Amino acid sequence: MAWLAAAVSALAFVYLFAAMIRPEWF
Repeated sequence: MAWLAAAVSALAFVYLFAAMIRPEWF
């Protein structure tokens, strides 16, 4: 299950990074 936790954390990081640089998407 470690791969699932890594994938979820990576997706969350990408989402937060995109929200910082492109707030008009959110």
